[in-house]
Amino acid sequence: MDKLILIDGNSVIYRAFFAMPPLTNSSGLHTNAVYGFTNMMLRLIQEQKPTHLLVAFDAGKQTFRHEGYQEYKGGREKTPPELSEQFPLLRELLESFGISWFELAGYEADDIIGTLSRLGEESGLEVLVVTGDKDMLQVVSDKVTVALTRKGISEVEPYGPKEIEEKYGLTPLQIIDLKGLMGDASDNIPGVPGIGEKTALKLLHQFGSVEEVLARTDELKGKMKENLVNHAEDAVMSKRLATIHREVPIDRAWDTMTFNGFKEETAVPMLRKLEFKSLLERLNFSGSEGDGQADGTAAEASQVQVDVTIVESASLKELEAVLPEIAGLHVESRGDNPHQAELLGMVLSTKERHFFLQPEVLKSEEAEAVRAWLADEQAPKRGYDLHRADLTLFWHGIPFAGAEFDIQLAAYLLDPTESDQTLSALSAKYNLAPLPSDDEVLGKGAKFKVPDLEIFSTHLARKSAAAISIVPEQRAALEQNEMHKLFYELEMPLSRILADMEKQGVAVDRESLMQLGQEFEAQIAKLVSQIYEIAGIEFNLNSPKQLGEILFDKLGLPVIKKTKTGYSTDAEVLEKLAPYHEIVQYILEYRQLAKLQSTYVEGLLKEIRSETGKVHTYFRQTIAATGRLSSQFPNLQNIPIRMEEGRKIRKVFVPSEEGWYILGADYSQIELRVLAHISGDKGLQEAFLHDMDIHTKTAMDVFRVSSDQVDANMRRSAKAVNFGIVYGISDYGLSQNLNITRKEAARFIDQYFDAFQGVRKYMDDIVRDAKRDGYVKTLLERRRYLPEINASNFNLRSFAERTAMNTPIQGTAADIIKLAMVLMDTALSSHGLKSRMLLQVHDELVFEVPPEELELMSKLVPETMEKALKLSVPLKAEVSSGWNWYEAK
Repeated sequence: MDKLILIDGNSVIYRAFFAMPPLTNSSGLHTNAVYGFTNMMLRLIQEQKPTHLLVAFDAGKQTFRHEGYQEYKGGREKTPPELSEQFPLLRELLESFGISWFELAGYEADDIIGTLSRLGEESGLEVLVVTGDKDMLQVVSDKVTVALTRKGISEVEPYGPKEIEEKYGLTPLQIIDLKGLMGDASDNIPGVPGIGEKTALKLLHQFGSVEEVLARTDELKGKMKENLVNHAEDAVMSKRLATIHREVPIDRAWDTMTFNGFKEETAVPMLRKLEFKSLLERLNFSGSEGDGQADGTAAEASQVQVDVTIVESASLKELEAVLPEIAGLHVESRGDNPHQAELLGMVLSTKERHFFLQPEVLKSEEAEAVRAWLADEQAPKRGYDLHRADLTLFWHGIPFAGAEFDIQLAAYLLDPTESDQTLSALSAKYNLAPLPSDDEVLGKGAKFKVPDLEIFSTHLARKSAAAISIVPEQRAALEQNEMHKLFYELEMPLSRILADMEKQGVAVDRESLMQLGQEFEAQIAKLVSQIYEIAGIEFNLNSPKQLGEILFDKLGLPVIKKTKTGYSTDAEVLEKLAPYHEIVQYILEYRQLAKLQSTYVEGLLKEIRSETGKVHTYFRQTIAATGRLSSQFPNLQNIPIRMEEGRKIRKVFVPSEEGWYILGADYSQIELRVLAHISGDKGLQEAFLHDMDIHTKTAMDVFRVSSDQVDANMRRSAKAVNFGIVYGISDYGLSQNLNITRKEAARFIDQYFDAFQGVRKYMDDIVRDAKRDGYVKTLLERRRYLPEINASNFNLRSFAERTAMNTPIQGTAADIIKLAMVLMDTALSSHGLKSRMLLQVHDELVFEVPPEELELMSKLVPETMEKALKLSVPLKAEVSSGWNWYEAK
């Protein structure tokens, strides 16, 4: 039998938002609700195998129910913008999957589903309705099942007539009477005061309906009778409001809801945009996973011919003769971490010819001239991801220098929010011949296989040829967008500097790290013992289900929210529960220490390279849309420093030379200084020009008090709103940070803008300019395009507006630290210093310094950082040093 699944889009995405932890993609889009919704939907499709599928949405705030009762849903808080911006994303994702969605002005999703479930049943379809709203139980029949989301949205509980009878002792239609008597606070349906679910069920079991209860109030007594008599009209109205309208004028044919599987050609780009990598792997699309076209047949289709020479020892002279004419190169390697990647081969290309070298040929004695050319800083190199090429070659004993144009880096600058910057995607963007992906030619995962040399060399040659063709297009675009200086004088030099830092690596004291691990284990064991003693029972602390039973069933703590384990025990919930019971603080400490132990002790031990005794992180320039660097293998930017145990991790990072020092220099409040400059706000500028504590100054202006009246709570609130403004925080976000109501948070933000009117004007002006230009830019001309800034959809437009406000601030701060790195690299060289730059961590630079250079470096580093970019307020860098990274803070 054909099966129709109807999903209540508003109900499920709302529940997903509050059940899932915060999640954003690299463009800053909040995606947690869409991710949770999609996960649930995919599981449903897999289990139920529907022939028809539709997601219904509320079309707006006003429905026909408001005509009789204006207060309907009046008590609801405004939807957080972090959720609002995800509705258009969900609709776009559904369309990319080939899944139908529908909304109709004046009606709710419930009414659309109620109507379609009736029509589906009449057409002989088996119908499954998925929602979090119990009201929908009224449509249940022998052919219509309602699945209520439970434990967040990770599970659903199906209800047919039998299950409703077992749970409530009612028929499906009596669910309306139940709501009529008890009301529904979430929809502001009043019901009858004093009557909850238990009493309402008792009345319905006795009388059968709202109308019959009201007709027979003389059989009742006391306060309940009084309330029913006085609120009879409310009961009747509440029943009417809770009744799902099943005659919505829907102009939809069943074939528009047909589901024949996912539309891979549109679903893959959308999942990449949202950065749902796990869903791509789970769906196993050929465009994301690859079937492994190792025979090359698919790769050969519709390809331009290339002249490829497979270089052998005997033909090296032929290549040496054309080295001055090389226009581009491509290095192919396997493995996510370039410090451990397998070198598969290289192509060097003139404009007409391509020379393919196998690793053993490239490393041979006869190829010395080729290796000398690769190491020649004066020989310009052009290609895709030259940073990775540099690192891969280095670990295979082949020096590399002279990177002049990296098309991956240029593509990132020209559009930092484009999620697919692969060479295949760039070829399509610049209208070149189709370039098959590596997955198509080589396969992926277990299906990976290097094809025969002719197919493999041709594939690499085509990649190199594509890069050569793209270079002039990108050069022109960089000039046109006034980004040539940003590219040639900042990003390209920085790429080489980062590679040098990565090759150098950071020394780790393995013994200290293991000792720290033992300390953490002892602390963890002590905490576990204390928790068991308080709980009065031993249980699995890492099981949210068991922990929830202890906290909420055994100890009776208030339930904050439910998730897939029954009770949510995430960090946000535990923070709110901490004042209620001492066990909660011990659990929080246990979790923090357990994460430090697994991620940073055990994790770092695995990353220490045996031959160097160091960790060699991988800095990425092309990930964050704001221009910030990212760190991988290991991520050294995420070492927690808010708690002392986290800071202790830094003790294990030591100089690589005996008797040397670690020196750290950190920009002070760089984003707020950039905001003061860009906004021109006199209050902010005055604070920085007079070296005042900016959070105290903010508290003084917002609360209208003198500096000596600012208490710790005022300063904490001011600090939260200061950084919230920089990162585009909403009243919802600020309320979560400060544990206050959204109304209080909104008032605080309004007071901030009243005190700092230059900031408000800047934000209004930047949004206006973004609507005109379609992008915003940093002080160094780094652009971020905002295609949704003029969207008719409010949620998309609002997200773009917030991005417009904070990108110039965050992006300029990112540019400044990058500038400082380039300037420091020059300074180290010009002074002939032995000191080495090791790390960049957000606003901090870390060096290792010999003792004889410590005094000079302690002056040189902050001076260089402070002059990186001239602002209307001074940049400030604070420097410290010690025997390890911990002491240097």
